[in-house]
Amino acid sequence: MDRKTAYVEKLSAEMVAWDIQIERLKEKAESATPERKFEYARTIAALQLKRDEAAQKLQGISTASDHEWEELKSGTEQIRSEISNLLIDVIMKT
Repeated sequence: MDRKTAYVEKLSAEMVAWDIQIERLKEKAESATPERKFEYARTIAALQLKRDEAAQKLQGISTASDHEWEELKSGTEQIRSEISNLLIDVIMKT
């Protein structure tokens, strides 16, 4: 398996995990106080936006040439970092 294929598979698996985490946050928000619901809603919206950005990057990487995908990878790594930070932040608050 080449590096691009491995990266696409890894990112695809992470996106599935992010979807699960977003769903768990939605469930937690249902039983939260009004103030916490608002915080959850903001975090969930930010996570969904970043997840959608990652999906766009993934689609680009999947169709990119070997040279082009390396450039797209750096933008994807930034998105992955932002998602991780959002998840860490919400976990620390709960």
